[in-house]
Amino acid sequence: MRITCVGGGPAGLYFAVLATKAGHQVTVLERNPAGVTYGWGVVFWDDLLDDLFRHDPVSAQRIWDAAYKWDEYEVRATGKPVNYLAGYGFSLGRHRLLDILAERATELGVDLRYRADVSDLPPADLVVACDGAGSRIRERDAEHFGAEVELGRNRYIWLGTPHVFRTFTFGFEKTEAGWIWFHAYPFTDEASTFIVECTPETWEGLGFGELTGRDGCDRLSTIFARHLDGEPLIDQRAETGGTGWLTFRRVTNRRWDHGNVVLMGDAAHTTHFAIGSGTKLAMQDAMALATSLETADDLPVALERYEDRRRSQLAPLQEAAKASSEWFERMPDHGDLPGKQFSYALSNRRGAYPLWRYLLHVTTQGGPPRAMLRWALTLRRWSRARRRPGLGGPAEGQQRLPDPADVVG
Repeated sequence: MRITCVGGGPAGLYFAVLATKAGHQVTVLERNPAGVTYGWGVVFWDDLLDDLFRHDPVSAQRIWDAAYKWDEYEVRATGKPVNYLAGYGFSLGRHRLLDILAERATELGVDLRYRADVSDLPPADLVVACDGAGSRIRERDAEHFGAEVELGRNRYIWLGTPHVFRTFTFGFEKTEAGWIWFHAYPFTDEASTFIVECTPETWEGLGFGELTGRDGCDRLSTIFARHLDGEPLIDQRAETGGTGWLTFRRVTNRRWDHGNVVLMGDAAHTTHFAIGSGTKLAMQDAMALATSLETADDLPVALERYEDRRRSQLAPLQEAAKASSEWFERMPDHGDLPGKQFSYALSNRRGAYPLWRYLLHVTTQGGPPRAMLRWALTLRRWSRARRRPGLGGPAEGQQRLPDPADVVG
Protein backbone atom coordinates (compact mmCIF):
# COMPACT_ATOMS: atom_id res chain seq x y z
CA MET A 1 0.00 0.00 0.00
CA ARG A 2 1.22 3.53 -0.79
CA ILE A 3 0.86 5.72 2.28
CA THR A 4 1.49 9.44 2.69
CA CYS A 5 1.90 10.89 6.18
CA VAL A 6 1.35 14.64 6.34
CA GLY A 7 3.37 15.81 9.32
CA GLY A 8 6.78 14.72 10.55
CA GLY A 9 6.13 14.80 14.30
CA PRO A 10 6.32 11.79 16.63
CA ALA A 11 3.02 10.32 15.38
CA GLY A 12 3.84 10.53 11.67
CA LEU A 13 7.43 9.34 11.97
CA TYR A 14 6.63 6.45 14.28
CA PHE A 15 3.73 5.31 12.13
CA ALA A 16 6.04 5.46 9.11
CA VAL A 17 8.49 3.18 10.92
CA LEU A 18 5.82 0.62 11.78
CA ALA A 19 4.06 0.72 8.41
CA THR A 20 7.33 0.33 6.52
CA LYS A 21 8.26 -2.66 8.67
CA ALA A 22 4.90 -4.17 7.66
CA GLY A 23 5.79 -3.83 3.96
CA HIS A 24 4.03 -0.59 3.00
CA GLN A 25 5.57 2.17 0.88
CA VAL A 26 5.56 5.31 3.05
CA THR A 27 6.24 8.97 2.28
CA VAL A 28 6.38 11.56 5.09
CA LEU A 29 5.82 15.22 4.21
CA GLU A 30 7.08 17.76 6.75
CA ARG A 31 6.73 21.48 6.06
CA ASN A 32 9.64 22.53 8.31
CA PRO A 33 13.29 22.13 7.34
CA ALA A 34 15.14 19.12 8.74
CA GLY A 35 16.13 19.65 12.36
CA VAL A 36 13.72 22.54 12.97
CA THR A 37 11.03 22.09 15.61
CA TYR A 38 9.36 24.13 18.32
CA GLY A 39 9.24 22.68 21.79
CA TRP A 40 11.56 21.58 24.55
CA GLY A 41 11.27 18.24 26.30
CA VAL A 42 8.49 15.64 26.43
CA VAL A 43 7.64 13.29 29.30
CA PHE A 44 6.51 9.68 29.31
CA TRP A 45 6.18 6.68 31.57
CA ASP A 46 6.62 2.92 31.69
CA ASP A 47 3.48 2.13 29.70
CA LEU A 48 4.78 3.90 26.59
CA LEU A 49 8.21 2.27 26.92
CA ASP A 50 6.58 -1.15 27.14
CA ASP A 51 4.61 -0.43 23.96
CA LEU A 52 7.68 0.90 22.14
CA PHE A 53 9.73 -2.20 22.88
CA ARG A 54 6.88 -4.43 21.70
CA HIS A 55 6.49 -2.65 18.37
CA ASP A 56 10.04 -1.69 17.38
CA PRO A 57 12.84 -2.62 19.82
CA VAL A 58 15.47 -0.78 17.73
CA SER A 59 13.98 2.71 18.09
CA ALA A 60 12.81 1.88 21.62
CA GLN A 61 16.37 1.10 22.71
CA ARG A 62 17.60 4.40 21.28
CA ILE A 63 14.82 6.33 23.04
CA TRP A 64 15.59 4.54 26.30
CA ASP A 65 19.31 5.27 26.02
CA ALA A 66 18.66 8.97 25.37
CA ALA A 67 15.96 9.43 28.03
CA TYR A 68 16.53 11.35 31.24
CA LYS A 69 15.34 9.33 34.23
CA TRP A 70 13.88 11.22 37.20
CA ASP A 71 12.40 10.18 40.56
CA GLU A 72 9.42 11.63 42.46
CA TYR A 73 7.67 14.99 42.08
CA GLU A 74 8.64 18.06 44.06
CA VAL A 75 6.02 20.64 45.07
CA ARG A 76 7.15 24.14 46.01
CA ALA A 77 4.75 26.94 46.98
CA THR A 78 5.10 30.38 48.54
CA GLY A 79 4.96 30.15 52.32
CA LYS A 80 4.90 26.34 52.45
CA PRO A 81 7.59 23.72 53.08
CA VAL A 82 8.69 21.65 50.08
CA ASN A 83 6.54 18.53 49.66
CA TYR A 84 7.03 15.39 47.58
CA LEU A 85 4.71 13.19 45.52
CA ALA A 86 5.51 9.57 44.81
CA GLY A 87 6.30 8.51 41.25
CA TYR A 88 8.96 8.45 38.58
CA GLY A 89 9.18 9.06 34.88
CA PHE A 90 11.30 9.78 31.82
CA SER A 91 11.88 12.81 29.64
CA LEU A 92 13.55 13.49 26.33
CA GLY A 93 14.16 16.55 24.19
CA ARG A 94 11.58 16.79 21.41
CA HIS A 95 14.34 17.53 18.92
CA ARG A 96 16.23 14.40 20.01
CA LEU A 97 13.10 12.24 19.80
CA LEU A 98 12.42 13.42 16.25
CA ASP A 99 16.04 12.76 15.28
CA ILE A 100 15.82 9.20 16.58
CA LEU A 101 12.56 8.48 14.75
CA ALA A 102 13.71 10.15 11.51
CA GLU A 103 16.95 8.17 11.55
CA ARG A 104 15.07 4.91 12.10
CA ALA A 105 12.54 5.74 9.37
CA THR A 106 15.31 6.54 6.90
CA GLU A 107 17.11 3.27 7.70
CA LEU A 108 13.94 1.36 6.83
CA GLY A 109 13.49 3.18 3.51
CA VAL A 110 10.84 5.79 4.33
CA ASP A 111 10.78 8.67 1.83
CA LEU A 112 11.14 11.58 4.25
CA ARG A 113 10.65 14.99 2.60
CA TYR A 114 11.29 18.27 4.43
CA ARG A 115 10.08 21.72 3.35
CA ALA A 116 7.24 19.86 1.65
CA ASP A 117 4.23 21.56 0.09
CA VAL A 118 1.12 19.65 1.20
CA SER A 119 -1.20 21.49 -1.17
CA ASP A 120 -0.49 18.88 -3.85
CA LEU A 121 -0.19 15.41 -2.30
CA PRO A 122 1.43 12.54 -4.21
CA PRO A 123 -0.88 9.65 -5.26
CA ALA A 124 -1.56 7.41 -2.26
CA ASP A 125 -3.89 4.65 -1.13
CA LEU A 126 -3.96 6.14 2.36
CA VAL A 127 -3.29 9.68 3.61
CA VAL A 128 -2.54 10.02 7.32
CA ALA A 129 -3.20 13.54 8.60
CA CYS A 130 -0.86 14.01 11.55
CA ASP A 131 -0.23 17.71 11.02
CA GLY A 132 -1.28 19.01 14.42
CA ALA A 133 -4.28 20.52 16.16
CA GLY A 134 -4.80 23.01 13.32
CA SER A 135 -4.56 20.30 10.65
CA ARG A 136 -4.82 21.67 7.12
CA ILE A 137 -5.75 18.26 5.76
CA ARG A 138 -8.63 17.97 8.22
CA GLU A 139 -9.84 21.44 7.34
CA ARG A 140 -10.23 20.48 3.67
CA ASP A 141 -13.22 18.35 4.72
CA ALA A 142 -14.06 20.18 7.92
CA GLU A 143 -17.78 19.55 7.69
CA HIS A 144 -17.29 15.79 7.43
CA PHE A 145 -14.77 15.46 10.26
CA GLY A 146 -16.79 17.78 12.47
CA ALA A 147 -13.93 19.22 14.51
CA GLU A 148 -14.94 20.99 17.70
CA VAL A 149 -12.61 23.23 19.68
CA GLU A 150 -13.15 23.97 23.37
CA LEU A 151 -10.95 26.72 24.81
CA GLY A 152 -9.47 26.41 28.27
CA ARG A 153 -9.53 29.34 30.67
CA ASN A 154 -5.91 29.67 31.78
CA ARG A 155 -3.01 31.17 29.89
CA TYR A 156 0.21 29.17 29.53
CA ILE A 157 3.58 29.27 27.81
CA TRP A 158 6.20 26.59 27.03
CA LEU A 159 9.68 27.82 27.92
CA GLY A 160 13.11 26.32 28.37
CA THR A 161 15.92 27.02 30.79
CA PRO A 162 19.57 26.03 31.22
CA HIS A 163 18.78 25.37 34.88
CA VAL A 164 18.54 21.61 35.35
CA PHE A 165 15.86 20.65 37.85
CA ARG A 166 16.63 17.64 39.99
CA THR A 167 13.28 16.05 39.19
CA PHE A 168 9.77 16.90 37.98
CA THR A 169 8.90 20.07 39.87
CA PHE A 170 5.73 22.09 40.42
CA GLY A 171 6.40 25.62 41.68
CA PHE A 172 3.73 28.10 42.80
CA GLU A 173 4.45 31.77 43.47
CA LYS A 174 1.97 34.24 44.94
CA THR A 175 2.35 37.69 43.37
CA GLU A 176 0.54 40.98 43.86
CA ALA A 177 -1.68 39.95 40.91
CA GLY A 178 -2.39 36.43 42.16
CA TRP A 179 -0.91 32.95 41.87
CA ILE A 180 1.31 31.90 38.97
CA TRP A 181 3.00 28.52 38.68
CA PHE A 182 5.24 26.28 36.61
CA HIS A 183 5.57 22.63 35.62
CA ALA A 184 9.28 21.90 35.08
CA TYR A 185 11.34 18.81 34.33
CA PRO A 186 14.88 18.05 33.13
CA PHE A 187 15.32 16.45 29.71
CA THR A 188 19.11 16.60 29.34
CA ASP A 189 22.03 17.28 31.65
CA GLU A 190 21.97 20.87 30.36
CA ALA A 191 18.33 21.95 30.04
CA SER A 192 14.79 21.70 31.43
CA THR A 193 11.31 22.35 30.12
CA PHE A 194 9.55 25.12 32.05
CA ILE A 195 5.79 25.54 31.44
CA VAL A 196 4.24 28.59 33.11
CA GLU A 197 0.51 28.82 33.75
CA CYS A 198 -1.84 31.29 35.43
CA THR A 199 -5.42 32.53 35.37
CA PRO A 200 -6.28 35.25 32.83
CA GLU A 201 -6.74 37.74 35.69
CA THR A 202 -3.19 37.15 36.91
CA TRP A 203 -1.85 37.22 33.35
CA GLU A 204 -3.43 40.63 32.77
CA GLY A 205 -2.45 41.93 36.21
CA LEU A 206 1.22 41.10 35.57
CA GLY A 207 1.09 42.88 32.22
CA PHE A 208 2.07 39.99 29.96
CA GLY A 209 -0.34 41.12 27.27
CA GLU A 210 1.74 44.29 26.81
CA LEU A 211 5.22 42.73 26.92
CA THR A 212 7.39 41.36 24.16
CA GLY A 213 8.50 37.76 24.37
CA ARG A 214 11.92 38.71 25.76
CA ASP A 215 10.55 41.20 28.27
CA GLY A 216 7.95 38.64 29.35
CA CYS A 217 10.69 36.06 29.95
CA ASP A 218 12.64 38.59 32.00
CA ARG A 219 9.61 39.24 34.18
CA LEU A 220 8.98 35.51 34.65
CA SER A 221 12.65 34.99 35.48
CA THR A 222 12.30 37.56 38.24
CA ILE A 223 9.10 36.00 39.58
CA PHE A 224 10.65 32.52 39.67
CA ALA A 225 14.21 33.64 40.53
CA ARG A 226 14.50 31.47 43.65
CA HIS A 227 13.85 28.35 41.54
CA LEU A 228 16.24 29.15 38.68
CA ASP A 229 19.58 29.80 40.43
CA GLY A 230 20.29 32.79 38.21
CA GLU A 231 19.58 31.02 34.91
CA PRO A 232 17.29 32.65 32.30
CA LEU A 233 14.02 31.48 30.79
CA ILE A 234 13.90 31.15 27.00
CA ASP A 235 10.91 31.68 24.71
CA GLN A 236 11.77 30.26 21.27
CA ARG A 237 9.24 32.53 19.58
CA ALA A 238 10.80 35.66 21.08
CA GLU A 239 13.65 35.40 18.57
CA THR A 240 11.17 36.31 15.82
CA GLY A 241 9.54 39.08 17.82
CA GLY A 242 6.56 37.02 18.98
CA THR A 243 5.56 35.36 22.21
CA GLY A 244 4.45 31.83 23.01
CA TRP A 245 1.54 32.58 25.38
CA LEU A 246 -1.42 30.35 24.51
CA THR A 247 -4.86 29.25 25.64
CA PHE A 248 -5.29 25.49 25.51
CA ARG A 249 -7.45 24.22 22.64
CA ARG A 250 -9.20 20.91 23.32
CA VAL A 251 -9.85 19.43 19.87
CA THR A 252 -12.31 16.60 19.24
CA ASN A 253 -13.72 15.26 15.97
CA ARG A 254 -17.02 13.63 15.11
CA ARG A 255 -15.25 11.35 12.60
CA TRP A 256 -11.60 10.40 12.20
CA ASP A 257 -11.64 9.13 8.62
CA HIS A 258 -13.01 10.20 5.27
CA GLY A 259 -12.40 8.09 2.19
CA ASN A 260 -8.69 7.34 2.21
CA VAL A 261 -7.84 10.07 4.75
CA VAL A 262 -7.46 9.34 8.48
CA LEU A 263 -6.59 11.59 11.41
CA MET A 264 -3.88 10.87 13.96
CA GLY A 265 -2.43 12.58 17.03
CA ASP A 266 -3.39 16.19 17.71
CA ALA A 267 -5.25 16.37 14.40
CA ALA A 268 -7.70 13.82 15.86
CA HIS A 269 -7.64 14.83 19.54
CA THR A 270 -5.74 17.00 21.97
CA THR A 271 -5.17 16.26 25.64
CA HIS A 272 -4.27 18.92 28.18
CA PHE A 273 -0.57 19.15 29.05
CA ALA A 274 -1.37 18.91 32.78
CA ILE A 275 -1.16 15.11 32.55
CA GLY A 276 1.82 15.08 30.17
CA SER A 277 0.46 12.50 27.71
CA GLY A 278 0.35 14.24 24.33
CA THR A 279 3.39 12.54 22.80
CA LYS A 280 2.47 9.19 24.33
CA LEU A 281 -1.06 9.27 22.91
CA ALA A 282 0.16 10.33 19.47
CA MET A 283 2.64 7.45 19.28
CA GLN A 284 0.04 5.00 20.56
CA ASP A 285 -2.28 6.22 17.80
CA ALA A 286 0.47 5.22 15.36
CA MET A 287 0.70 1.76 16.92
CA ALA A 288 -3.06 1.26 16.78
CA LEU A 289 -3.36 2.34 13.13
CA ALA A 290 -0.43 0.16 12.05
CA THR A 291 -1.95 -2.83 13.88
CA SER A 292 -5.39 -2.25 12.34
CA LEU A 293 -3.93 -2.12 8.83
CA GLU A 294 -2.09 -5.35 9.49
CA THR A 295 -5.13 -7.24 10.77
CA ALA A 296 -7.77 -6.06 8.27
CA ASP A 297 -7.72 -6.61 4.51
CA ASP A 298 -10.28 -3.89 3.81
CA LEU A 299 -9.13 -0.28 4.35
CA PRO A 300 -12.50 1.11 5.58
CA VAL A 301 -12.72 -1.73 8.11
CA ALA A 302 -9.17 -1.05 9.30
CA LEU A 303 -9.81 2.66 9.75
CA GLU A 304 -13.05 2.04 11.62
CA ARG A 305 -11.34 -0.49 13.89
CA TYR A 306 -8.53 1.99 14.59
CA GLU A 307 -10.94 4.78 15.51
CA ASP A 308 -13.13 2.60 17.75
CA ARG A 309 -10.13 1.20 19.60
CA ARG A 310 -8.48 4.54 20.19
CA ARG A 311 -11.65 6.32 21.25
CA SER A 312 -12.26 3.73 23.96
CA GLN A 313 -8.63 3.87 25.12
CA LEU A 314 -8.55 7.67 25.14
CA ALA A 315 -11.78 8.23 27.06
CA PRO A 316 -10.46 7.75 30.64
CA LEU A 317 -7.30 9.76 29.91
CA GLN A 318 -9.30 12.61 28.42
CA GLU A 319 -11.52 12.67 31.50
CA ALA A 320 -8.43 12.73 33.72
CA ALA A 321 -6.92 15.54 31.66
CA LYS A 322 -10.14 17.55 31.85
CA ALA A 323 -10.32 17.14 35.64
CA SER A 324 -6.64 18.08 35.93
CA SER A 325 -6.96 21.21 33.81
CA GLU A 326 -10.06 22.30 35.74
CA TRP A 327 -8.16 21.91 39.03
CA PHE A 328 -5.49 24.29 37.76
CA GLU A 329 -8.19 26.73 36.65
CA ARG A 330 -9.39 26.69 40.28
CA MET A 331 -5.88 26.62 41.75
CA PRO A 332 -6.25 29.93 43.67
CA ASP A 333 -9.04 28.28 45.70
CA HIS A 334 -6.44 25.81 47.05
CA GLY A 335 -3.58 28.27 47.51
CA ASP A 336 -4.10 28.88 51.25
CA LEU A 337 -4.12 25.20 52.23
CA PRO A 338 -1.28 23.98 54.48
CA GLY A 339 1.63 22.38 52.61
CA LYS A 340 0.71 18.69 52.91
CA GLN A 341 -2.96 19.26 52.12
CA PHE A 342 -2.06 21.50 49.19
CA SER A 343 0.37 19.01 47.63
CA TYR A 344 -2.10 16.17 48.15
CA ALA A 345 -4.86 18.21 46.47
CA LEU A 346 -2.47 18.66 43.53
CA SER A 347 -1.80 14.90 43.32
CA ASN A 348 -5.51 14.13 43.72
CA ARG A 349 -6.63 16.47 40.93
CA ARG A 350 -7.56 13.70 38.44
CA GLY A 351 -10.06 12.06 40.77
CA ALA A 352 -10.63 11.03 44.38
CA TYR A 353 -8.11 8.60 45.87
CA PRO A 354 -8.86 6.31 48.83
CA LEU A 355 -7.98 7.46 52.35
CA TRP A 356 -4.87 5.27 52.54
CA ARG A 357 -3.27 7.36 49.76
CA TYR A 358 -3.54 10.48 51.89
CA LEU A 359 -2.08 8.71 54.91
CA LEU A 360 0.80 7.42 52.78
CA HIS A 361 1.37 10.92 51.43
CA VAL A 362 1.50 12.50 54.89
CA THR A 363 3.86 9.90 56.34
CA THR A 364 6.37 9.90 53.45
CA GLN A 365 7.32 13.57 53.29
CA GLY A 366 10.74 13.07 54.81
CA GLY A 367 13.27 10.85 56.55
CA PRO A 368 13.30 7.05 56.32
CA PRO A 369 9.66 6.72 55.08
CA ARG A 370 10.37 8.92 52.04
CA ALA A 371 13.63 7.07 51.33
CA MET A 372 11.86 3.70 51.59
CA LEU A 373 9.09 4.78 49.19
CA ARG A 374 11.64 6.06 46.66
CA TRP A 375 13.56 2.80 47.00
CA ALA A 376 10.39 0.75 46.37
CA LEU A 377 9.49 2.77 43.28
CA THR A 378 13.03 2.58 41.92
CA LEU A 379 12.94 -1.18 42.43
CA ARG A 380 9.72 -1.33 40.42
CA ARG A 381 11.24 0.74 37.61
CA TRP A 382 14.39 -1.39 37.64
CA SER A 383 12.39 -4.64 37.58
CA ARG A 384 10.05 -3.50 34.81
CA ALA A 385 12.91 -2.30 32.64
CA ARG A 386 14.77 -5.58 33.03
CA ARG A 387 11.81 -7.44 31.53
CA ARG A 388 11.97 -5.48 28.28
CA PRO A 389 13.78 -7.13 25.39
CA GLY A 390 17.34 -5.95 24.87
CA LEU A 391 17.62 -4.01 28.13
CA GLY A 392 20.49 -5.84 29.72
CA GLY A 393 22.00 -2.38 30.28
CA PRO A 394 22.10 1.08 28.64
CA ALA A 395 24.56 1.84 25.90
CA GLU A 396 28.00 3.09 26.84
CA GLY A 397 27.99 6.74 27.83
CA GLN A 398 24.28 6.83 28.67
CA GLN A 399 22.58 7.03 32.05
CA ARG A 400 22.44 3.63 33.66
CA LEU A 401 19.29 2.45 35.34
CA PRO A 402 19.72 3.21 39.05
CA ASP A 403 20.23 0.22 41.24
CA PRO A 404 17.71 0.31 44.12
CA ALA A 405 20.62 0.24 46.56
CA ASP A 406 21.73 3.65 45.24
CA VAL A 407 18.54 5.45 46.36
CA VAL A 408 18.95 7.57 49.47
CA GLY A 409 16.73 10.05 51.24
